[in-house]
Amino acid sequence: MTYCAMDFGTSNSAVALPDGDTVRLAPVEGSHTTLPTAVFFNSDEHTRAYGRAALAEYIDGFDGRLMRSLKSILGSALADSVTELGDGSGIKYSEVIAIFVAYLKRCAEVSAQASIERAVLGRPVFFVDDDPKADRLAEQQLETAARSVGLAEIHFQYEPIAAAFDYESRLTNESLVLVADIGGGTSDFSLVRVGPERMSRLERKDDVLAHHGVHVAGTDFDRRVEMATILRELGYQSLDPQGREVPNRIYFDLATWHLINTVYTGKRIGELKLTKHLYRDVRHHERLMRVVERRLGHALTARAEEAKIGVAAGGQTMIDLDDVEMDLRLAFDDVQLVAAGAEDTLRIVDAARETVRAAGIAPGAVDALYFTGGSTGLAFLSNALRDAFPEARAVFGDRLASVATGLGIHARRVFQ
Repeated sequence: MTYCAMDFGTSNSAVALPDGDTVRLAPVEGSHTTLPTAVFFNSDEHTRAYGRAALAEYIDGFDGRLMRSLKSILGSALADSVTELGDGSGIKYSEVIAIFVAYLKRCAEVSAQASIERAVLGRPVFFVDDDPKADRLAEQQLETAARSVGLAEIHFQYEPIAAAFDYESRLTNESLVLVADIGGGTSDFSLVRVGPERMSRLERKDDVLAHHGVHVAGTDFDRRVEMATILRELGYQSLDPQGREVPNRIYFDLATWHLINTVYTGKRIGELKLTKHLYRDVRHHERLMRVVERRLGHALTARAEEAKIGVAAGGQTMIDLDDVEMDLRLAFDDVQLVAAGAEDTLRIVDAARETVRAAGIAPGAVDALYFTGGSTGLAFLSNALRDAFPEARAVFGDRLASVATGLGIHARRVFQ
């Protein structure tokens, strides 16, 4: 009986397995060793799809329910609430998390050709900011989901510390590294002393000088982009005839993955129809109603994410909103992206600085700044962190796999 290490991420997930004296990532979708953390409950064909396949079926127009950002539900009362699947049936959010963890476990077992009942699971420094009780609840909910699918022995490790283990495996000298693990849901930092002579130690508590994090990351940038562009075309921050802003709750719900489906109820749609008189520009209300009645919320959020990625890769892109209104397209560039993400960037940089302050270490004593997590591909964000620690060497790990690999390294030490 072997074991695995799971990186259950907000945006992407991966599984590591032992491989002789090292670790390897298991294929989790075709030949891919990472996959988007997404499940699509296809009510047309009564099937489930995961990862890229889930997104493809949703985009192709199958009826059903797409679930993303599952990790962000942990620690909230929403985890035990029931959500509709589009065919008249319902399921608890916590059960959806268990279904996705079970899928990762099956992939690991197929790759290992063995049953797996032991695992190391990654966790952010804080599932929930400034709420220790909710944070403990989040870990308990994830552990319960993992045990429900057959994982009997479970250990947790902080994700940025796992990334430090991955970085350490390539070092020849001792180093003081600040790990910046910025994914889809959280930005986590750990200040860790690493080096080849420390690698064989199972207990590394004394090497972890401090860790800190905030519940702000990639999906928050997506939300900011959507609010600053797409949703303004639907009336966000527009004014009513008396000069007051129109009610904004609908827009915040449309920009938040796990709340989008709440706007599709008959009651919400009926209430929105009655707000037409509040809009000076009636086109805003017409577009909003089209989005709600055609259930385009998830598609619009995906467009915002695509725009963010497109600008990060090339500097400018166009957001196509033909399904909302023919020939409705919005230009989006790096200046707008930086402006949209400015507040969240400051919070993330402050969290990094607080990590080093908590350790009692001067910023100049940090030898390396190790970047991992999908959102470290945003140049403006990684540059802001580099500016905060100008004397540290910037090192970029595998954005989607460093944590899983580090968790696998830790699992070898725990189970072997």
